[in-house]
Amino acid sequence: MQGVQIKHEDLGLTNEDVLAIFETMLMARRLDERMWLLNRSGKIPFVISCQGQEAAQVGAAFALDHNKDYIAPYYRDMGVVLHFGMTPRELMLSAFAKAEDPNSGGRQMPGHFGQKKNRILTGSSPVTTQVPHAVGVALAGRLQKEDFITFVTLGEGSSNQGDFHEGANFAGVHKLPVIIMVENNQYAISVPVERQLGCAKVSDRGIGYGMPGVTVDGKCPLQVYKVVKEAADRARRGEGPSLIETVTYRLTAHSSDDDDRQYRTAEDIAEGKAKDPILLFEKYLMDTGVMTEKLRAEIEERVMAEVNEATDYAEAAPYAPPEHTMKYVYAPVDGGDV
Repeated sequence: MQGVQIKHEDLGLTNEDVLAIFETMLMARRLDERMWLLNRSGKIPFVISCQGQEAAQVGAAFALDHNKDYIAPYYRDMGVVLHFGMTPRELMLSAFAKAEDPNSGGRQMPGHFGQKKNRILTGSSPVTTQVPHAVGVALAGRLQKEDFITFVTLGEGSSNQGDFHEGANFAGVHKLPVIIMVENNQYAISVPVERQLGCAKVSDRGIGYGMPGVTVDGKCPLQVYKVVKEAADRARRGEGPSLIETVTYRLTAHSSDDDDRQYRTAEDIAEGKAKDPILLFEKYLMDTGVMTEKLRAEIEERVMAEVNEATDYAEAAPYAPPEHTMKYVYAPVDGGDV
């Protein structure tokens, strides 16, 4: 797959493991595609897409302990939060901004993930603020002698923001159990990566903060799994943070409000789609005999049934009543609703 060959058995992954990775990747893609259709039909207001980044997201999430580790995802990370326990129904409730949305009760834009029971740290609209949040949680865990690591993601564009550098520096100085993963999808909205960085790779910045920096093919979930697992093991041993750059390609416009035809050619987009990580991983599973055409069809049918159920449920679910406008904004004085 795209460069260095790697087998899942060599990583200690079973056939069932890699099929689960594929199904989660496919679920993220089909949910995302459905959200675009809903947006274009005027039923949901906004989509910020994960398409093209599912392999990096799910491969990384699979290398973590979803029963104890904390994650601070960025807005495209549907694959990460699915693996950590957020359901398709919950993600669709967020897209429709319904009262049952677990992230904010329909008060935040889609992609602002946050769910206490699954240790998903609440995201914020200013990009990269999740990096110091993740670092702070890792510090709190150390002070309380708890056994977990934190995993935080961001795009390569926001790796140029101050929060990234401050968080990485603090993590490096205090050797905190943090994994910082940059999903380099080649564009900061419309600005190509070569006009964003003074260094060759985002991972080159790791040495400045006293942590290893690794660049990996983000189109291969197995390669991402390998480097994130190594970083997680390193962090659990008390050896400090790691910076990982996963090189991907954004298959859609920046968001449903963007027109990428203004800054990308049709040939550029076609080349990216030819290296779709879902198609590449599907081919790997077929070539190794892990997946058959029949099993592929069964997975597709199961995923689409869940996407359809989530869509129908969320569309019919109620919005928050107007009198709850300030709920979750201010703390109640008497223990009741604001």
